[in-house]
Amino acid sequence: MKILLHVCCGPCAIYPVNVLKELGVEFEGFFFNPNIHPFLEFERRVLALEEVAKHKRFNVIWAQEGYGLQSWILQVGKNLDSGKRCPICYDVRLERAAKEAKERGFSHFSTTLLYSKYQRHQLIKEIGQEKAEKFGIEFYYHDFREGWQAGIDESRAMGIYRQPYCGCVFSEAERYSKRMKRLEKRMNEKEGQGNESNV
Repeated sequence: MKILLHVCCGPCAIYPVNVLKELGVEFEGFFFNPNIHPFLEFERRVLALEEVAKHKRFNVIWAQEGYGLQSWILQVGKNLDSGKRCPICYDVRLERAAKEAKERGFSHFSTTLLYSKYQRHQLIKEIGQEKAEKFGIEFYYHDFREGWQAGIDESRAMGIYRQPYCGCVFSEAERYSKRMKRLEKRMNEKEGQGNESNV
């Protein structure tokens, strides 16, 4: 068995990589995440994954597409609500991972998205299985959430960058929605004060 492990980010890779190494499974990482915005955030995550890969001693295949802001926005289109946006995002990334795995001669593919407690686990599993059938390759399923805290602890011990949101600018807005509303309220209050002072 040889697995192409789609990696969403460095911190989420730690526990799945530990599991595969303990099982003695041959694998390589694959980074394809056009959902990550803006560019400086994308860069931080690439650098963090490089650190993890160096520390854990595994190879990462970097998708030739690089930073895919425009293509991702076009694929998501008008489906900006997370209920519609996230399934499209999973589909795009897992399709690309399955295709890459098939073309490179891997027997299986998987994803570190299965590690996160914040992702839609069952949907990721189902899409992975659909892509496996489409490309004639096996989807390696493991519920990596079992090591959620262990992965967090190790990433903190390593001192690598831990992102505060999923990846896209829409998820960032959702993550900071309360903070954003407080800021908007403050701005509106200041606007009102400014208008009064001009009377």
